[in-house]
Amino acid sequence: MRRTLIRYKTKPEMAEKNAALVAAVFAELKAANPDGVRYMTLRLEDDTFIHMVETAADDGSSPIPKLAAFQAFQDGIRDRCAEPPVVRSAVIVGNYRMLDEP
Repeated sequence: MRRTLIRYKTKPEMAEKNAALVAAVFAELKAANPDGVRYMTLRLEDDTFIHMVETAADDGSSPIPKLAAFQAFQDGIRDRCAEPPVVRSAVIVGNYRMLDEP
């Protein structure tokens, strides 16, 4: 299992568009219902977005990049950002009812 955290800040005028693109990814995920992946996105009040991805595969492979909605989200991401995406591996240190226990 691998967990990845992605953080970036959008330009204020691009935050709603970014949120809509993210929502489309979640809609496609719900329709496709792929196994082996869990995904959550948070939007902070300053238009920072935080994505948490958990994949069952040890190599971190995920079905998310294959989704048409995710490809649309990726297209132009750097143009929407005031601070570019930063990708980091993440380890859960504590969890109380936020995430399912493995």
